[in-house]
Amino acid sequence: MDLTWSADEDAFRAECRAWLAEHAPNPPLPSGDTAEGFALHMEWERKLYADRWAVVSWPTEHGGRGASLWEWLIFEEEYYRAGAPQRVTQNGIFLLAPSIYEFGTQAQQDYYLPRMAAGEDLWCQGWSEPNAGSDLAGLTSKAVRDDEAGGWRLHGQKTWTTRGAFCTHLFGLFRTDPDSTRHHGLTYLLVPLDIDGVTVRGFGRLDGDEGFAEVFFDGAFVPDGDGDPAAGGVLGEVNGGWGVAMATTSSERGLTLRSPGRFTAATARLVQLYRERGGSVDDPGVRDAVAQAWIDAEAYALYTLSDVTGIVEGRSPGARSSLNKIFWSELDVRLHEAALRLLGGESELVEWGPDGQRVENPWLKGYQFSLSGPIYAGTNEIQRNIVAERVLGLPRK
Repeated sequence: MDLTWSADEDAFRAECRAWLAEHAPNPPLPSGDTAEGFALHMEWERKLYADRWAVVSWPTEHGGRGASLWEWLIFEEEYYRAGAPQRVTQNGIFLLAPSIYEFGTQAQQDYYLPRMAAGEDLWCQGWSEPNAGSDLAGLTSKAVRDDEAGGWRLHGQKTWTTRGAFCTHLFGLFRTDPDSTRHHGLTYLLVPLDIDGVTVRGFGRLDGDEGFAEVFFDGAFVPDGDGDPAAGGVLGEVNGGWGVAMATTSSERGLTLRSPGRFTAATARLVQLYRERGGSVDDPGVRDAVAQAWIDAEAYALYTLSDVTGIVEGRSPGARSSLNKIFWSELDVRLHEAALRLLGGESELVEWGPDGQRVENPWLKGYQFSLSGPIYAGTNEIQRNIVAERVLGLPRK
């Protein structure tokens, strides 16, 4: 593995850094999981798209720069180093888009991807249900064949739908074979949320953010997918949705959703916080916690370089993406815990901006969000089972 960057890659980094230094919002935007914050985040997303930074690794015809995976990693590193906002379009561009590239028809690619890059279509993930979370194969939402109309009637409920209250489209799994069980007989569907028979009901979280939603389907119709993509339809093969979903989970658990730049930037800020506060904190273990967080972030960056080397050489990460997910999600919790130890009771203070907006300590907000990491994208307990069985080859009990 070559750890040196080429002259072209160094030039790309310089271009990224200069653009972000000029354009990254300052002060930081409010949470993108509130209606007000989401609107501000979308202004930022449109600015990224206008200068072709929204999806740098995509082909130019889909709004990207045709950048390599190495250059994408560079962009992500510079993006988080600049303190730029969390990507509220991430479910589309980081999770769904790779599956559309792999399984979508040419018409689906040509329609959905440019609109996704431009922020015209905003996607949420419709997988979790009241009785099917990490056990995705236990879902009960169904799509019933309507031969006369040439498509599917949807029935059921999805929940814990991140930013579902603000999105225009949903991608999700539905049971299309009523006699099937577990991961058989499922189909991956693309669904506009403004069609008849779909009800989106937002609900608040304990931290006050309001972007989560429940989505109810009562006979909503989507076509087969070989017609106008604007109406939605099937991605991949009917009853073959599990394979498409596993490709999406590989993106969700692997390098695209949580690039190492996110954590190296966070631990750099943690080290700076220690330099400012460490001498006055009566906590003998906090120094070791800060050092370990920095070491782990650097280790994750090196691991990712190894992963990208394999992808460039044609090897799929497969089940190894579960290792990624365990590592980055638990690292995120630990580094924020170290920050709260440094801040002590001060971490719970709330400030008010000049416009009366509530401003929470970013370390506390980050800690609250980090606690969800070991749960979403498949709980870490499930991920450890996957690693044991599919990576290490250990027997089931």
